[in-house]
Amino acid sequence: MAQIKVTVDGVQYADQVEPRLLLVHYLREVIGKTGTPVGCDTSNCGACTVLMDGVSVKSCSVLAVQADGADITTIEGLSDGEWHPVQRAFHEEHALQCGYCTPGMIIAAADLLRDNPHPTDAEIREGLEGNLCRCTGYENIVRAVRRAAEAGAGQ
Repeated sequence: MAQIKVTVDGVQYADQVEPRLLLVHYLREVIGKTGTPVGCDTSNCGACTVLMDGVSVKSCSVLAVQADGADITTIEGLSDGEWHPVQRAFHEEHALQCGYCTPGMIIAAADLLRDNPHPTDAEIREGLEGNLCRCTGYENIVRAVRRAAEAGAGQ
């Protein structure tokens, strides 16, 4: 077992974990952050995307021990009681169908807009390319990210 200390959505945690435990399983099973879904467990789909020290990562490709000392933001911690502008834009643009990819898409979009507050549609598509929507909701997703950018989500 290994001791880790992480801050998740503003709350500090200290836990003993198996060295091979993936961050996504730590978030869901140890501390109860079930808004981060387990998608493919192979880092292909991006459904499990979270922010680690402000940078989007696929939590199924990070060991919990690698997150020791990190500040993690999940979909549950993205807002402060009000919807984050990206969440609001996804709702307004109907940028979800089954919803499975939505947490990862929203986190990736928030990261993209932080780095590039006024992306072109091509830059939005490139910024989200590691996140897959199996329902083919990409047009609405791109529209939602554009709408969030216009609302100032990246500033």
